[in-house]
Amino acid sequence: MKKVRDFLQSCNYPRGDLFDLPSTEKRFPDGAAYRIEIPSTEGPKALAAVLEAADEYGVTVHRVSQGSGIWMLTDDEIREMCRLGAEAGIEVSLFVGPRAAWGTSAQVRASAGKNLGARLRGMEDVVYATEDIIRGCELGLRSVLVADEGQLWLVDEMKKAGDLPADLVVKISVQLGAANPISVKLIEDLGAGTYNVPTDLTLPQIAAIRSVVDLPLDVYVEAPDDFGGFLRHYEAPELIRIASPIYVKLGLRNAPNIYPSGLHIEDTAIKLSRERVHRAALVMNIIKRYAPDALMGEVGAADLGIPVIT
Repeated sequence: MKKVRDFLQSCNYPRGDLFDLPSTEKRFPDGAAYRIEIPSTEGPKALAAVLEAADEYGVTVHRVSQGSGIWMLTDDEIREMCRLGAEAGIEVSLFVGPRAAWGTSAQVRASAGKNLGARLRGMEDVVYATEDIIRGCELGLRSVLVADEGQLWLVDEMKKAGDLPADLVVKISVQLGAANPISVKLIEDLGAGTYNVPTDLTLPQIAAIRSVVDLPLDVYVEAPDDFGGFLRHYEAPELIRIASPIYVKLGLRNAPNIYPSGLHIEDTAIKLSRERVHRAALVMNIIKRYAPDALMGEVGAADLGIPVIT
């Protein structure tokens, strides 16, 4: 194995996972080590519930993300989410539209094919999903969630060409699945703004990824059941030390999958959003107790994909 490890080192990659868990000096542009993300914020009423719960629990929320997709919201709903996000100074990140899991794919419905779920099958899907981004940006979005490296490349090229806003944050979904330093570095080079690592990576594995990339890492400290259902609350202080800049992300164990969301389950989506903020309060208490010097970001930071009001 020495030959491979030596070659990796010559290419500026770690020789293996970093079991010594080195601290990182990398930070967000404002100097912060961590921010808080509340996922599965499915629509304006869920976002309003997140903001209300954040005030009640004294939690600073920097980003909300959504999984159903831009295409599942009306123009007015997107504008309202943008208004709420802009007024609160937080990032609002909405997923792209058509994905294999909701299309005509037979493979994704097979037990061995579920990893295809968030991919874009064929160029028509690439076009549809990118049209979703164009529409969202026209309505005020400045952060989108993608899970396909081909679309990531296309969006980055369109940003360079001026066809999409230069300040658009491209957040990479946990469903893309790159799980080692080389793969994540390739995603960073393709234009990713932040990267959601798989939910089951160990601290040494995450430390190895951090050693070669600079982009923020989104890390579930509580994962939904269909992503493993892990509760890693007490690891949050160590994750901040070894992986900053990091979005500490609160999914929710023992909760139904609500994608795609809608009026038929709106009450459930709102209650789940409130509970995710409650979970964030629990994790914030652990961080303050065991990592009191860790600097949390302020809302309104310039690099956040804060929406604009159109």
